[in-house]
Amino acid sequence: MLTAFARAFKTPDLRKKLLFTLGIIVLFRLGSHIPVPGVSYKNVQICVDQMGSGSNSLFGLVNMFSGGALLQITIFALGIMPYITASIILQLLTVVIPKLETLKKEGQSGTAKITQYTRYLTVALAILQGTGLVATARTGALFQGCQVASQIVPNRSIFTTVVMVLTMTAGTCVVMWLGELITDRGIGNGMSILMFISIAAGFIGALWAIKQQGKIADGWVEFGVVMLVGLAMVGLVVFVEQAQRRIPVQYAKRMIGRRAYGGTSTYIPLKVNQAGIIPVIFASSLLYIPALVVQFSGSTAGWATWINKHFVKGDHPYYIAAYFLLIVFFAFFYVAISFNPEEVADNMKKYGGFIPGIRAGRPTAEYLSYVLNRITWPGSLYLGLIALVPTMALAGFGANQNFPFGGTSILIIVGVGLETVKQIESQLQQRNYEGFLR
Repeated sequence: MLTAFARAFKTPDLRKKLLFTLGIIVLFRLGSHIPVPGVSYKNVQICVDQMGSGSNSLFGLVNMFSGGALLQITIFALGIMPYITASIILQLLTVVIPKLETLKKEGQSGTAKITQYTRYLTVALAILQGTGLVATARTGALFQGCQVASQIVPNRSIFTTVVMVLTMTAGTCVVMWLGELITDRGIGNGMSILMFISIAAGFIGALWAIKQQGKIADGWVEFGVVMLVGLAMVGLVVFVEQAQRRIPVQYAKRMIGRRAYGGTSTYIPLKVNQAGIIPVIFASSLLYIPALVVQFSGSTAGWATWINKHFVKGDHPYYIAAYFLLIVFFAFFYVAISFNPEEVADNMKKYGGFIPGIRAGRPTAEYLSYVLNRITWPGSLYLGLIALVPTMALAGFGANQNFPFGGTSILIIVGVGLETVKQIESQLQQRNYEGFLR
C-alpha cells in the first residue's frame, strides 16, 4: 500500500490531483475554526469545555457532519448538511414530479439542471438552518446548562443577526464550491471527501475523551474495548458494503447489416445495503422533530414532559425501538424509489436481454422485485444494528454522545474510504501500476 502511494505521487497528473485535494481539505478545516462575526468566542469555548462537543443530542448529527464547527458557531457551522438535505429532497421529488423525472432521463444536460436546482435549494436551506441556529444560540438552548450560554451572542440587534445568517449561508456556498472543485480537479467525490474529513476530525478527540472518562487502569481498558469494537464494526461494514447479489443477464445475438451484436453475458449487481446511509439520516432527522418542537415551544405540558423523558436523551427503550423501526422502514422506502424493477426489465427487453430461466417483461420485473425485497431485509436490519451501537454505548458502556465508532460515522468513513481507494487504484492500473488491493 505504501508503495502504491509512492507511485501515485511519482505520477505527475495524479500527484497534482492528490495535492489539490489536500489543499482544499486544509482550507475546509481552516474555515471550520473561524468564528462568525457577532459571536463571543470566549463564551463559546467556556460552554464547549463545560458541556462537551456531544452534549446536545439535538444537534449531534449536524455537529458531526460539520466536524464540530456547529457548536463552535464558525463560518462553516452548517457544513455540507444543507447540500445533503437538498440532494435527498431533489432525489425524492424526481419520483413525484414528472418534469424532474424527464430532466433526469435527458442525460448530462438534464443532470446539470437538477444540480443547479440542488444549489438553489441548498442556499434556501442554509438560510433557514442558519436562522434557526442563531435563534437557538441567542436563547442559550444550544448549550443547556452552561452558565454563559445566553451570552454567546451578546449583541441581539437585527443587523448582527442578519450578518451572522448571511455569513453562515456564504460559508455553506463556499463548502459546496470546494466540494465541486474536488470532484472536478481532485480525487473522488468532493462532498463525500469533505464529509469524511468532517467526521474523521473528531475521532482522536472522542477516543481520548473515552480514555479520560474511563475508570479501569486510568481508562486504558475502556479505550482498548472501544478500539476492538471499532475494528470489529469496520470489518462488518466492509463485508456488508461490498456484498452484492449478482443476477445473470444474457443478451441475444442480433444481426444489424453484416455485423453481429450482443451474445454477451453480464449481471445486475444488487447490493445488500442498496439504500446506503440515507435511511439512518432520515430516521435521525425525523426523531429530532419532536424534541425540537418541545425545545422551541418551551411548553411544560404533559405531552412535552413525556417527549423530554423518552425522546431527548436517546437511550430510552422507546427511542431505540422507534429509531430501529424507522431505519428499516426508510431502507425499504428508499430502495423502492431508487430502483425501479419495471424500468430495468423494460430496458433489458428493449436491448434483447433476459435472465436465464425467466421470461422477459413482467416476469422479469416480478423476479427482480422478489430478489430485491429478500436482500433488503438483511440490509435494513444491518443498518439498524450499526446505527444503534452509539445508543447502546450511551445506555450500557457509559460513553459520551460523541461515541467515535457510531453507526452513521463508521458507515460514511468506510464507504468513502473504499470508494476513494478504488478511484486511486483505477488510475494506477491505467498506468500499469500495482494497486492497493492485490
